[in-house]
Amino acid sequence: MTAYGHATIYNEAGIHCRPSSHIIKTVQGYSGRMRVRHTENGECDLSSMLDVMMMALTCGSEVEIEVEGPDEESQMAKVIELFETHYDFPDAADR
Repeated sequence: MTAYGHATIYNEAGIHCRPSSHIIKTVQGYSGRMRVRHTENGECDLSSMLDVMMMALTCGSEVEIEVEGPDEESQMAKVIELFETHYDFPDAADR
């Protein structure tokens, strides 16, 4: 089966390098297929950090998420949570 859901990006800096890396590392063991779509910035599989970064998802962006495979509903909830997380990475200037 396939599950569909929506997420809003709440991270102030959007989905940049570190959030993209965290998302991909978290979902990479899933045996099914996961995709994210943005009406203006296209779509990609959740298998490549670079592809997610290239979507240029900014704070307030809304995305559609598709999960196809085993346990798709709980995997969908996990992916929505990952995209809606307020990532609190230290600012480079604060180091």
